[in-house]
Amino acid sequence: MVYAKPPFAGPEAVLAYLSRYTHRVAISNSRLLRFDDTSVTFRYKDYRCDGADRQQVMTLATDEFVRRFLLHVLPKGFHRIRHYGLLAGATRKAHLDHARQLLGVAPPPDDDPPKEPADVRPPCPCCGRHMVVIETFERWRQPRAPPHATAATGTTAP
Repeated sequence: MVYAKPPFAGPEAVLAYLSRYTHRVAISNSRLLRFDDTSVTFRYKDYRCDGADRQQVMTLATDEFVRRFLLHVLPKGFHRIRHYGLLAGATRKAHLDHARQLLGVAPPPDDDPPKEPADVRPPCPCCGRHMVVIETFERWRQPRAPPHATAATGTTAP
């Protein structure tokens, strides 16, 4: 038995949403600029660039274009739909736990990670107690030099 409530915008909106994922091809016709017997020219988006340089144009030999296009064609019997329902988003684990509880199924065994020691700081080579981190340095910055005078004792450093 499946519980499904009516969509907010009606069934047409659901159909339009799912059709964007089930009937999409590897490249839309609007991105194809030119083609002939030897080459295909098309537009693509370079995500490494910002601004006006993001939209790029590429020309490939016909056989290379067809090879790349066929990498995106799904085999017979496969469907291109996002996960929805129990397997959707970040709440997947909570939804599956709730479904197991409603069905009366035993939860999967917990694989407890090994417990880490309470204090992972290395011991001091002089006294043997755990060292205390006073300051950490970021990789791209040079560490500061120590101050010339200690404020607590009033002595100067050598």
